[in-house]
Amino acid sequence: MSDPVSHWHTEHANFSRLLDILEKQLDAFHGAGQPNYDLMVDIVSYLRHFPDLHHHPREDAAFALLAKHEPGMEIPLQRLRQEHRVIAAAGDDLLRTLSEVTSGAVIARAAVEAIAAMYLVYYRHHIASEEKEVLPRAAKLLTPGDWRAVAAAAPGGRDPLFGNESEAGYRELRRHIALERERSRIPGASPPHRARSAERLSPNALASTDRGSATPPPGVCGWQALGARGLI
Repeated sequence: MSDPVSHWHTEHANFSRLLDILEKQLDAFHGAGQPNYDLMVDIVSYLRHFPDLHHHPREDAAFALLAKHEPGMEIPLQRLRQEHRVIAAAGDDLLRTLSEVTSGAVIARAAVEAIAAMYLVYYRHHIASEEKEVLPRAAKLLTPGDWRAVAAAAPGGRDPLFGNESEAGYRELRRHIALERERSRIPGASPPHRARSAERLSPNALASTDRGSATPPPGVCGWQALGARGLI
């Protein structure tokens, strides 16, 4: 691993790009369009599998080694390890909800919004904390032997989306990422989507503010019915 910290940062940038696309789909709840649910499932499926099965275990190994070099970091590093479990559980909830939606289940719009918003907040805050608190210290303190141990914590780990041999199942998501990249290079095009604040995206904020163009009917509504009424 020639530059493990740079690789670590690149993976964070890739995950953040997917979170931006996911949030754009969430924003469609409040416009005239309809979210691309299959795309949302692909994003969360990728984030639930590659990062949770390979990226985060390597991070956990790096955290343990970093704490040995700098014992004062043990508590914040323990918190970050715990956040890995929280993000995985939140991803399971969101993936299960989106899968139910695509199967035609009757789901309240507000429920999907809250679950997706919570996932975005958790993931973005976690990445920001690692970029600020961990990567600079890891670059300074971890030895080549430490980095070999980190790599061995989750061997293999071929990236099915951003790797050299990406999987066919992510073809549509790769096409969407490429379109977003090209759009950002066009002069005069809309600027890249920026992450909203945790306060704006929090479930409490969603619950207390009517951000839609119409008020959904009380109770639980069918997803197709909501779309027909222009609510998503």
